[in-house]
Amino acid sequence: MLKFDPATAIQRLDGRDATRGVNPSISDSATFTFPKAQTMTDTFHGETEGYYLYSRHWNPSNFALCQALAAMEGTEAAWCTGSGLAAITTALMHEVKAGDHILSSMTTYGGTFAFLKNWLTKFGVEVSFVNFQDLEAVKKAVRPNTKVLYTETMNNPLLRIANVPELSKIAHAAGAKLIVDNTFTPMIFSPCKLGADVTVYSMTKYINGTNDCVAGAICGSMEYINSLIDVNNGTAMLLGPVLDPHRSTSILKNMHTLHIRMRQHGENAMYLAKRFKEVGFKYNYPGLPEHPDYELMCSMMNEGFGFGGMISIDMGTADAASKIMEIMQEKGVGYLAVSLGYFKTIFSNSGKSTSSEVPEDIQKEMGMSEGLIRFSMGLDNDIEATFQLIKAAVEESRK
Repeated sequence: MLKFDPATAIQRLDGRDATRGVNPSISDSATFTFPKAQTMTDTFHGETEGYYLYSRHWNPSNFALCQALAAMEGTEAAWCTGSGLAAITTALMHEVKAGDHILSSMTTYGGTFAFLKNWLTKFGVEVSFVNFQDLEAVKKAVRPNTKVLYTETMNNPLLRIANVPELSKIAHAAGAKLIVDNTFTPMIFSPCKLGADVTVYSMTKYINGTNDCVAGAICGSMEYINSLIDVNNGTAMLLGPVLDPHRSTSILKNMHTLHIRMRQHGENAMYLAKRFKEVGFKYNYPGLPEHPDYELMCSMMNEGFGFGGMISIDMGTADAASKIMEIMQEKGVGYLAVSLGYFKTIFSNSGKSTSSEVPEDIQKEMGMSEGLIRFSMGLDNDIEATFQLIKAAVEESRK
């Protein structure tokens, strides 16, 4: 296991600002003053430190959050966006132009899939989808014009684990970058430490943890982040998907409990996986040895943060899944809703919700059952009671 400790890296940051408050002040300004005209000119050219140009570029609140994100990822820098999809699309568009090629994992979040297949191709960018668990297939799918390999560390919703070190080798041998979405597994994995060039997040989920905002993050080298926000050519600067500073400040405070929350989410998911196994449910959880990527996950993960809070069960049909989810919500298991990383348990039928943008024939090719129920386990204190409610819901649905 890696010896990197993202929780301690965040804890060691000195988050005080000029007010010396224990929390950074909220920067409630869209623009900022300069002592001299030349200082403004130098800041436009990226030649100053400690000065802020305009909040679409930087502001003190976003900068403080990005310092914590970079510390967590072990990268030189980071930048935060107004949503997770904004982070994904900005990072991808920054690397390609008409005629370039992106090679993506076939199994990926539905919004990302739709962006790649339905939107980006309108502008002359070629995109192809491959089973990223098959490294030989990935190698064969690389083209001379491939600029990006894109994957999720733990993919959505099948919970397969990407071999980031090997995918990095394939990408770099082709002169391409590896971009990794680590939304499901913050702290558990550190993709850039494993060889990825860029890590992206939907901070809406685990990093924030309270489902009261949408936000995203892009983490990478200082050179890369500076190129993103360059006033002349930076994709982030010119498209303007910046995060509001009020939200930056609240997310930063929530990051300091992320390691505790990730452990509890993981403990609850592990408990359910073992109980599902005992009663014969068709379950999927990467934290048990029977999972096909268990050993791979163990070889890449940071120690002490668990195997993640995502788990699924297969009820065979969409109708069966719908009935069970409705009963579970009535019984108080959690909420029938999309998203994840919340302190309450959230569940949905992936094929009819967060993966609905993926055509049914590709869902089948991916191996996604129409009856798949994806759980984002909450911070339940009595997880055995939660299991009993789930079991009762399944039994009641079969009557």
